[in-house]
Amino acid sequence: MILIQSPLEQFEVVNLISLNAPLFGYLNLSLTNFSLYSILVFILVIGIHLLFRSSNFIDNNLNTKLIPSSWNIALESSYASINSIVREQIGLRNEIYLPFIYSLFFFIIISNLIGNTPYSFTITTSLILSVGLGFTIFIGVTIIALFKHGLHFFSFFIPGGTPLGLVPLLVLIEVISYLARSLSLGVRLFANMMSGHTLLKILSTFLYQLFASSFIVAIFTLIPFAIFTALIGLEIAVSIIQSYVFILLTSSYLKDAIELH
Repeated sequence: MILIQSPLEQFEVVNLISLNAPLFGYLNLSLTNFSLYSILVFILVIGIHLLFRSSNFIDNNLNTKLIPSSWNIALESSYASINSIVREQIGLRNEIYLPFIYSLFFFIIISNLIGNTPYSFTITTSLILSVGLGFTIFIGVTIIALFKHGLHFFSFFIPGGTPLGLVPLLVLIEVISYLARSLSLGVRLFANMMSGHTLLKILSTFLYQLFASSFIVAIFTLIPFAIFTALIGLEIAVSIIQSYVFILLTSSYLKDAIELH
């Protein structure tokens, strides 16, 4: 049995398939675990919603089911919850951003939940993905603000009623705070997922060694194993919560860009 020695080794991006093709000079085509699980997340997100749509199609045309399936209830509840977040954070007139927030939520939550599967890879533990996603959202929100308000957007960095002497200092603080949004949005997701997976890896390795030591020690290990099982459930909850927090903050940033609050 091959065991991962370092708890951080599970976050490494490795080549699964590599192809060197002498086309257009030197072209290296490779399939990494990061790209493989990204494709898997995409297929699962699309597949779940296609299953939901086909189920509705059968129900409406053949009337074979009078009670909605669990998929229907789960997705309808998710849509209603995300729609309420968009309405509360961005406003009723800005539901145009609902498809983006909805897609963002399912991309993150499916990525996080897949990462809880043993020996899998969590793409949200990649700093490039998490921080890159945060910077992309930050740039998009800034473009929306500039497009809607023009140069008036820069008044966002001057709080109302600020004394003239404090304007340079407060502008500097507000600009740094605004730029930090792009970093904090991605780092929050990255740090929470990475720390949880690292803790579970360390504990699982330790419990494996205890179970393999002797029969008596294995019996007493059942108690910490129960705690470890509870931590797995907690990590699943963290995966869901982080998805919710990410879209909540994104919606809040969109509201600031639209209303300049």
